[in-house]
Amino acid sequence: MAALSAQAAIVITGTRVVYPEQSREVNVRLTNIETAPVLVQSWIDDGDSDANPDQIKVPFVLTPPVFRVEPKKGQTLRIMYTGTNLPTDRESVFWLNVQEIPPQPTNAEDTNLLQLAFRTRIKLFFRPVALQDGPSGELLKWKVVHDGKGQSVLRVDNPSPYYVSFSRVALKAGDKEIQFDPSMVAPFGHVSFTQQPGTRSTLARGAVSYKLLNDYGAEVAGSATAE
Repeated sequence: MAALSAQAAIVITGTRVVYPEQSREVNVRLTNIETAPVLVQSWIDDGDSDANPDQIKVPFVLTPPVFRVEPKKGQTLRIMYTGTNLPTDRESVFWLNVQEIPPQPTNAEDTNLLQLAFRTRIKLFFRPVALQDGPSGELLKWKVVHDGKGQSVLRVDNPSPYYVSFSRVALKAGDKEIQFDPSMVAPFGHVSFTQQPGTRSTLARGAVSYKLLNDYGAEVAGSATAE
């Protein structure tokens, strides 16, 4: 069996998509960075990464669903909101999928090649017209609580109408800094952060440092005090 380089040929411009309700459509640019053409399938799901694209029902039309991208060339995906009712007081989140379709073997020798179907999945945030800002850490409330299993966890409450995605979360109490697996907290929701594998420290109130991702996928550093 021949070995292949484990690298996706199709690159998406950006790490997230924000769809303002008032927009007629939102475009996403793809680029084929390799030297061979690539056949691509695209679709949007509502959170189930294993769902059959043909059976997913979301309030968006995505075109083109299947297309070929020539070497070193690009393709623009068009996302259009269908007007189906979504909450008007908070963001909704969906996922944009871009999957490369491996070429069919052309001869007997090629049938022994390992073919990988690379898939990239990024968040698509639908932002109602009443929401004019973006995610921020200013309103977040942090606290150390017990999870009911005898363990203390770091919890964050999000009273804002925006999804807040973290790339880094840490709690410092005294001279010890504890790292947590980053996550995303829903509008008007909360999430409890688990400690990274191999660590199991008793948590205490202290200083929280974090990095959240803005609309452009850039990290924004912040700090707070966990009660």
